[in-house]
Amino acid sequence: MALAPAYAAHRLTGAALATPSHTLELFLDYTCPFSAKLWRTLQTQVLPLLASKNVTVVFRHQVQPWHPASTLLHEASLAVERLNPQGFAAFTGALFDNQRDYFDEATVNLTRTEIYRKLADLAIGINAVDDRVAMLQLLDIQASETPENKGNAVTGDLKYHIRLARAQGIHVSPTVVFDGIRDDSVSSSWSLNQWGTWLEQKI
Repeated sequence: MALAPAYAAHRLTGAALATPSHTLELFLDYTCPFSAKLWRTLQTQVLPLLASKNVTVVFRHQVQPWHPASTLLHEASLAVERLNPQGFAAFTGALFDNQRDYFDEATVNLTRTEIYRKLADLAIGINAVDDRVAMLQLLDIQASETPENKGNAVTGDLKYHIRLARAQGIHVSPTVVFDGIRDDSVSSSWSLNQWGTWLEQKI
């Protein structure tokens, strides 16, 4: 599936390829342990394997709304992309590395605003962005005497990604789509050899 120019930072590989022949899409949720496992395998093993292949790898957002913080983490990554596209992948890695800090039990007593500030601190701490105030301006809900449910400055971005996943019938995380076809056989527990065998059949 095509990648909108506004979300170019979601392209993890393939940016330099004029006509990449294949697209590997990864629908991941920042609060999902299995997504984190797949992300680490991807970063440390699969991406190096694909370095010489005509494959574009694209990160896709698969928000799990039954974990309330999930939405906020995905919003934060979109805010980072707005401010510094080059920081998106690093921030995504940091979210997965620190995901337990945002699990239900860890955030049950935190407000939405407090979680946003925690996420902004994380982004600053890994140099994904250099302006904490600017990030919070994108995330914070503006108080109003007349509530209208307008969301924040990245609500439109989040809606786009959710609609995209729904249009493809994505229900769980992680989900892998290769050249537009969902493949539910892919597992977060796969070894590099299993990834290699699977990719040989696809490429």
